[in-house]
Amino acid sequence: MRKVLNKIITVISWIILVFALLVTILVFSADGNNGVPNLLGFMPMTVESDSMEPAFVTDDLIIDREIDDVYQLENGDVITFWTVINGQRVKNTHRIISVNNADGNINFTTQGDNNGYRDSLNVYPSDIIGKWTGIRLSGFGKAVDFLRTKTGFFICIMIPMIAFFLFELYKLIVVIVEVKGSGAVKLDEEEIKRRAVEEYIAEQQKKQQSDEKTSDN
Repeated sequence: MRKVLNKIITVISWIILVFALLVTILVFSADGNNGVPNLLGFMPMTVESDSMEPAFVTDDLIIDREIDDVYQLENGDVITFWTVINGQRVKNTHRIISVNNADGNINFTTQGDNNGYRDSLNVYPSDIIGKWTGIRLSGFGKAVDFLRTKTGFFICIMIPMIAFFLFELYKLIVVIVEVKGSGAVKLDEEEIKRRAVEEYIAEQQKKQQSDEKTSDN
């Protein structure tokens, strides 16, 4: 039972460690990429409005993918891009409703599925972050945003990682103690055998001496 419990704890610990490493990579990649996390070309995004309802809603987590060739984008594709809203440069995710290509200079007209009007600014290739893969995780965006804060990172990542290493250290100490204990038992057995042999030899010597005295008499 103890061995099974240790295996279960070990598996859970490794799952937590892998998750912690992935989140750490995403956090550091976002810091070096204008706040956009990137893992092997895939980018998790938190939805911040209901403009694309029912495709996805606020606090959903969607997964975008880097675009190698913007000329492959077409009407109906959902893209994430940089735009200006109320004087601030922000990320936005809307659907392409028109591809404008004049003399090789391409740009896109976009609109939210839940909006009754198109976006006021066209999207140019340099503005595009990625294309939505169709993957949506309901409500996970809020959790990911919390993990990216200092408090969330410490509670959900650092503490589990510290616990994992402490557990592995505990297992190592247990193994060392067991090895030393088994070594001590072996030494005790050898000591018992040695003393038994010495006692046997001593008895034989006494017996021989006694026989010699009897023979002399």
